[in-house]
Amino acid sequence: MQTVLIIIFIGLLGGMAVGVQAPLSSMITQRLGVMESVFIVHIGGALAALVPLIYFGGGKLGNWRSVPWYALAAGVFGLVVIFSMSYMIPRIGVATALIILLAGQLVIGTILDHFGLLGASVRPIDGTRVIGLSVVLLGVWLSVK
Repeated sequence: MQTVLIIIFIGLLGGMAVGVQAPLSSMITQRLGVMESVFIVHIGGALAALVPLIYFGGGKLGNWRSVPWYALAAGVFGLVVIFSMSYMIPRIGVATALIILLAGQLVIGTILDHFGLLGASVRPIDGTRVIGLSVVLLGVWLSVK
């Protein structure tokens, strides 16, 4: 039970981080531009990661060549997230933008789970998951409406 609570806590913490990071990124985008915002956000994250890397002597960073080439595209997807949130927030608000972002995450997560792609555990789409996704997508529609 304790493990489940830790997982939920970490998930909520990550969700809150996205909820705060998105409007901050949007603020930078509105004043400087999308590419400048992406650059600043990624530099900030790189600097924040640099401190523990230096402290721990680089960790496993030297093994970066063992990572599949396509996994290195994660940074590009970060660019897409920052761009999309920066675009949506001034037009529809933070909560609605986050709901749309979350819906996109759930749709792609369901597909990745179903086929076991990118290292995901196989979890086939079933009626319960379809209903859950439908409710989320209905929530998106109601929020945007």
